[in-house]
Amino acid sequence: MSYQSFDYRIEDGVGVITFIRPDTLNSLTLQIYAELGQATRDIANDDSVRAVVITGQGNRGFCSGGDVHEIIGVLQGKGQREMLDFTRMTGALTKGVYSIRKPTIAALNGIASGAGAVIACACDIRIAVPTARFSFLFNRVGLTGADMGAVYLLQRIVGMGHAAELLYTGDIIGAERAERIGLVNRIVPAEDLMTTAMDMARKIAKGPPVGVRMTKEALEVQRKMDIDSALEWDAYAQAICMSSEDHREGYLAFMEKREPVFRGK
Repeated sequence: MSYQSFDYRIEDGVGVITFIRPDTLNSLTLQIYAELGQATRDIANDDSVRAVVITGQGNRGFCSGGDVHEIIGVLQGKGQREMLDFTRMTGALTKGVYSIRKPTIAALNGIASGAGAVIACACDIRIAVPTARFSFLFNRVGLTGADMGAVYLLQRIVGMGHAAELLYTGDIIGAERAERIGLVNRIVPAEDLMTTAMDMARKIAKGPPVGVRMTKEALEVQRKMDIDSALEWDAYAQAICMSSEDHREGYLAFMEKREPVFRGK
């Protein structure tokens, strides 16, 4: 798979997406939206990819959101029908990232603003450099904070109070506060960002594919379940995994004191 508007490679079972517009803090264009949405579908269907890392080029921006000239400027004066087509497309991107049934890591090399912040939130794990910043700036430019799934995602990550503050004010927060409220999993030196993200992604990619996929699904569906339903879901999922070749391999590897080689069977 190759794409024109961002870099994509597969390394050790990890699909790595890199935004390549550092001069604009890796802002998004209509082409990037469309291609990135397609990439999420391609990755979902590619069994050779077991984990995903999303990052940006440069040392200033992960993704600064929609490009002021190529998106915001173009949309000025358009009708509501065209606006709705655009906002549905942006939401489809969020769903694409969020719905990949493989673990996703955002390696945040700089500011994540607007749509960039939402893309980061759509990932399962966020690792940031000390200079990373976050801003859900929609209200500051006359828009609702309910954009691209920001409300849905953010309140599940940091809780209602923090989400309300960030979405109402559009304030920029630094990496340290983001880590305190749970928006960031960890902060690492800039020179260690991709090594840390890739090491974590490789570790996940070496795990049992079916078991990892079911874990990701459980993290989503069990939010809406009571304890009895969650326990029943676990019982079925674990029974399936216990019957798999991967579980047998895990047992043998443990007994033989070696690393397991999981094949997703």
